[in-house]
Amino acid sequence: MNNQVNASIITIGDELLIGQTIDTNSAFIATELNKIGIWVKRRIAVGDVKEEILEAMKLQSKDCQLIIITGGLGPTADDITKPSLCEYFGSKIIIDEEALQNVKNIFAKLNRPLIERNLKQAEVPDNCTVLQNGRGTAPGMWFEKSGVVYVSLPGVPNEMIGLIENNVLPKLKEYFVLPVIIHKTLFTMGQGESMIADTLENFEKKLPAHIKLAYLPNYGAVKLRLTAKGEKAETVQKEIEDLFAKMKSLVKEWVVADEDVTLQEVVATLLDKHKLFVGTAESCTGGYLAHLFTSRAGSSSSFKGSVVCYANEAKENVLGVQHSTIVTKGAVSEETVKEMLTGVIGVMNVDYAIATSGIMGPDGGTQQKPVGTVWIGVANRKKMKTSQHFFRFDRKRNIELTANMALNILRKFISEEER
Repeated sequence: MNNQVNASIITIGDELLIGQTIDTNSAFIATELNKIGIWVKRRIAVGDVKEEILEAMKLQSKDCQLIIITGGLGPTADDITKPSLCEYFGSKIIIDEEALQNVKNIFAKLNRPLIERNLKQAEVPDNCTVLQNGRGTAPGMWFEKSGVVYVSLPGVPNEMIGLIENNVLPKLKEYFVLPVIIHKTLFTMGQGESMIADTLENFEKKLPAHIKLAYLPNYGAVKLRLTAKGEKAETVQKEIEDLFAKMKSLVKEWVVADEDVTLQEVVATLLDKHKLFVGTAESCTGGYLAHLFTSRAGSSSSFKGSVVCYANEAKENVLGVQHSTIVTKGAVSEETVKEMLTGVIGVMNVDYAIATSGIMGPDGGTQQKPVGTVWIGVANRKKMKTSQHFFRFDRKRNIELTANMALNILRKFISEEER
């Protein structure tokens, strides 16, 4: 098989280099390209400097058949991608009438004045295929030169995503003869990456050359992704299914899900299965658990809401935590978390509840309760389960780890009830 297409993603903008803007575009593009069998060989960022853009395109074209460029297509002086493309491809600027009408329609719909600078969005190099932007004013552009495809897209994530999904991917699948690539992901928790790697050492050594295993650790979880590549979808699918089943049997005691899902999706699926609801009482996580639950479309089928009781007064007045409990045991204590659980089940009228209380840092710790100390509780109307944890990272990561730990404890709590 010799139909591997290599791609390079070039993101343009000084804001990316100085850390003012996080580059989410290249991650999305890489994911989508991989799904259709295109291997992303490099992801690079360059500033708003024409010479650097031209040099990057020249270098990447040496060993890549596809180059996707994002950014620098706006109407301001620092948006220099179009002039750079004209120099690289020997083009001259013309007006694309369809893109021009799109600009006019957008401004008319918004009832905003249209100035000359806005109209320049419809300017494109004369030797490109224009990719009309259904979500904004700057069109995408498709070029072909010396056996390499170049695609230039706006840097606004929503616009870029629309162009990738509706224009770029269909054209790439028509243009290239692509291999079949299939991924299968196993979600595990409760064991570290190194121990899992030891368990799977012999399995991994025996994998054929066209099937790879990747370890993806994150917040106490390890996802195991098998990737198979071939020419016939049916053959590749059968092969990866057999190997995936074998891998799953080797790590079965740590398996959370046999698909690439989030932990909150796993918990929500368990709740939906029995038409049950959960609510959260959050002190140290400050609503982050609620954010995770509601980031899933359709979350109202299993999530009722959250009480963010950061202050002790809120714990007492909203959830009914006893003042004496906080005075004698402290806000960060098993006793307080238990009363938070009782309170939120009553206030929210839910079947299950999570409660968190801790010291996330960087300040607030004591010798008895250092920074990173957390109490987590889960409960239903019959019983409770509480546990103390100690995290050692910065505030943001401590919050994220607490939330993920709480979700996993609830997952196991619900699963035990099923048995």
